[in-house]
Amino acid sequence: MYIKSIRHYKKIKGKRVFLRASLNVPIKKGQVTDGFRIDKQLHTIRFLRMNGAKIIMSGHLGRPKGEYNEKYSLFPVAKYLEKKLSIKIKFIPNQLDFEASNAVAEMKEGDIIMIDNLRFNPGEKKNSKRFARQLADLADIYVNDAFANCHRAHASVSTIKNYLPAFAGLLLEEEIKNLHKVLKPKAPLVVILGGAKIKTKLPMVNQFKNKAYKILVAGALANSFLSSRGYEIGKSLIDGETQVFANKYKKNNLLIPVDVVVATSAKGTKGIIKKISEVRPSDYIFDIGPETVKLYSSIIREANTIIWNGPIGFYEIRAFRHGSLEIAKAVASRSKGKCFGVVGGGETVDALKLSKTEHNVDWVSTGGGAMLAYLGGKEMPGLERLVR
Repeated sequence: MYIKSIRHYKKIKGKRVFLRASLNVPIKKGQVTDGFRIDKQLHTIRFLRMNGAKIIMSGHLGRPKGEYNEKYSLFPVAKYLEKKLSIKIKFIPNQLDFEASNAVAEMKEGDIIMIDNLRFNPGEKKNSKRFARQLADLADIYVNDAFANCHRAHASVSTIKNYLPAFAGLLLEEEIKNLHKVLKPKAPLVVILGGAKIKTKLPMVNQFKNKAYKILVAGALANSFLSSRGYEIGKSLIDGETQVFANKYKKNNLLIPVDVVVATSAKGTKGIIKKISEVRPSDYIFDIGPETVKLYSSIIREANTIIWNGPIGFYEIRAFRHGSLEIAKAVASRSKGKCFGVVGGGETVDALKLSKTEHNVDWVSTGGGAMLAYLGGKEMPGLERLVR
């Protein structure tokens, strides 16, 4: 495998670099509340500045539907980066007007300009050649450090590479190297699947179902598998596509919970532990129970490769957080030794952080859907010409 990394380019000094970053982070009251994804890209930004580049960076935030919406402005992200880098960043609220061109013309080595949300322009999601060319006209070279968006055929991720010499950023390089390791996993492989829906996970499941020693199912995904095997799931969340897949899955390497934590209302704050056979029609399943934690943890301890995507339960509420925290601890305790562990997906990473074990896992990916797409062998427009 070859990665066309920016670290190997020797002519960065003085060059205008369009840095496609991954900036889709949670913001509340004008403040970035979780900078994990941004922080992982600081290495690339510092590398470019140290080598004398002029950085024009941008990305997207949310789904503004191709028009300006202050709610989705990247201005708070620019302020967050200013604090992290201890520099002033020139923010361009209007993407490609004279202000942007003039600001670029006046840049000095090490300067950073941030152009506002690319999805304010409908050409971004349409993968418009015209919009890609407008972005490319601002720069001399292109660097993609937005692994989380590489499964999207968008103008700033895909078509822009037609108009500029293109390179992978340092984070993108690390993402590919680490995820590539699990494509040929050292046995035994344990896959942990949580969350609500199977659709985005299906390519990865099909890729690994014959390689996995065990697939541990939890979260709302588990409800469909429980239902398909004749268990009562009460009023628990269920997804039709997951149900269809669960009905068809015949391999015996997939495990379902043996006990669960339920609530008696959709807004329940108190959990009740029940065996699977004890769930009533009025119950809501919100977490795995202690026996399932014990079973799953024992299997994780046998693994030499671990892939985890999707939260274990309704971890946002303290009463239903135990399963996610314990599985996170089990994954972390097994990783960084003989076992290679990979975790991805925004909510999964949140759960890992709650357990304070994120630094004990070999690789915590910044991409949820992108990680699933890459491991599932799907097309990755953002990686074309950068990875082969």
